[in-house]
Amino acid sequence: MKRISCLVFSFLLILSLVGCSAGNATQPSTSETQTKPTEIMISAAASLKDSLTEIQKDYTQKKPEVKLTINFGASGTLQQQIEQGAPVDLFISAGKSQVDALEKKDLLVKDSRVDLLGNDLVLVTGKDNSKVTSIEDLTKAGVEKVSIGTPASVPAGKYAQEALNNLKLWDALQPKLVMAKDVTSVLNYVETGNADAGFVYRSDAQNSTKVKVVSVVPDSSHKPIVYPAAIISATKNKQVTEDFLKYLQSSDVQQVFTKYGFKTLAK
Repeated sequence: MKRISCLVFSFLLILSLVGCSAGNATQPSTSETQTKPTEIMISAAASLKDSLTEIQKDYTQKKPEVKLTINFGASGTLQQQIEQGAPVDLFISAGKSQVDALEKKDLLVKDSRVDLLGNDLVLVTGKDNSKVTSIEDLTKAGVEKVSIGTPASVPAGKYAQEALNNLKLWDALQPKLVMAKDVTSVLNYVETGNADAGFVYRSDAQNSTKVKVVSVVPDSSHKPIVYPAAIISATKNKQVTEDFLKYLQSSDVQQVFTKYGFKTLAK
């Protein structure tokens, strides 16, 4: 009888150990129980790449529970992507018309739109270029290629077109114009010598060691340069996106933008 009791006890002990092992096997690890960061998708004008990349790093340190994914490109192209259903939470354009178009199609969260930044349009050449010292010099025979962003999709190109029309130079420069997909490409053409000169934002020129500013385009020759930002109505993370947009308007972050050559806008 005593032997039978020992056998039963041993059997029950084995069952309990197996049960504990099974329970431990299904127990999720600490890392598995941690909540994944909330991801917000941002479509931003190409000219914002350097400044937003720094801001992205700072925000990730402050808010590790939020993951910022940024798609940089020409504002017009980004607008079309949003219209076609691209998963975007926040749009920051280098021009008003792109955001206007989305607003007319009810693709923005009501009252989320803000004018975030300003900028200047400048004419740049390579560091060693001595042929171009003013906008008027672009008509000289020795200047063969002048790059601007494609006006239909690149706000900087649209501003350049307006300015050249108002300065009575657009028609004369038509044979020399090299259209680019975005303002970053314009800068690259000038940096590599594939264009004698180009129209970019002051923020782009400031952050390049290969070009120099030869002229600031008069503000009176084109519409005011404004970077509007707005939350896309299809967002699934409205509150998190609102918080980040407010962060972009804070004085500390505005100073980061200023460091990269942008202008703050008076409230």
